[in-house]
Amino acid sequence: MRSLRSRVFGACLASMLVVALGGCAGGGHALGTPGAQPIPVGRSTQTIDAGGVGRTFHLYRPQGLPDAAPLVVMLHGGFGNGAQAERFYHWDAEADRGHFLVAYPDGLHRAWNAGTCCGQPQRENVDDVGFLTAMVAAIAHEVPIDRARVYATGMSNGAMMALRLACQSDAFTAVAPVAGTLLTDCSRARPASVLQIHGTADDRVPYNGGPGKAFAINGNPRVDGPSVESVNATWRAIDACGPPTSATTASVTTLRAGCADGRTVELIAVAGAGHQWPGGEPSPLTELAGIPGPSTALDATDTIWQFFTRAH
Repeated sequence: MRSLRSRVFGACLASMLVVALGGCAGGGHALGTPGAQPIPVGRSTQTIDAGGVGRTFHLYRPQGLPDAAPLVVMLHGGFGNGAQAERFYHWDAEADRGHFLVAYPDGLHRAWNAGTCCGQPQRENVDDVGFLTAMVAAIAHEVPIDRARVYATGMSNGAMMALRLACQSDAFTAVAPVAGTLLTDCSRARPASVLQIHGTADDRVPYNGGPGKAFAINGNPRVDGPSVESVNATWRAIDACGPPTSATTASVTTLRAGCADGRTVELIAVAGAGHQWPGGEPSPLTELAGIPGPSTALDATDTIWQFFTRAH
């Protein structure tokens, strides 16, 4: 038990400690290779070459997917993987209702290089922006997606990676980080709609910024970034937004700003919620990491998809 505790990732959801919670149906293949089978309906596992490294991701293709369908990229948190994210956050069911494709990429060593975090990808300066941008292009080569409706969301370290994508890739129209912060240069970002969801009691990635409570891995520091509200202000400046308005219903407060060209920057704060994906699956390991179960005050997955459908 003591050994396991020492390995808990600094910015992870407790549920992400579960490794490979059920595999994806369908055989894996390399996208774009001669003789490769088309992407099947349902679940499959795919591989592409990114910077000389074979990178994997899982796909969910609903029945009756229309031409020019949207694509949502769901990025797991630290110490998680794509299969775990597919299991815990209910995006497949949302895709069935909304008729869109979902990709669940795997970070190297179960982490993403989000800037000053996280794990081995950050220490080795892995080009995850390049990988994820290439993944979108590879999927578009096989499935007729709408390149103007490609979106990224993520949990914790995956949320930080989603924000890095918004800052440093032009492939994504909108991003929706959950329980993350901005840990990379964003000085050359192009405008994008942004929705942040964050619990006010998050002690891993604190709502008010600064170092979070976490176990270090291989000497890695804790997450230490700006406040959630300052990240929101950064994006309002990038998107040339007007003053935000605030509305509160029960424990959920929404800060919303209309921006140039129809874009929107929003922040949803869930009072009393910790480091979690609201409405997600509870994990038997939450007690181990000292993280409360997901809040039921909000269904983050449905909220994010509705935001994406309105995004410009």
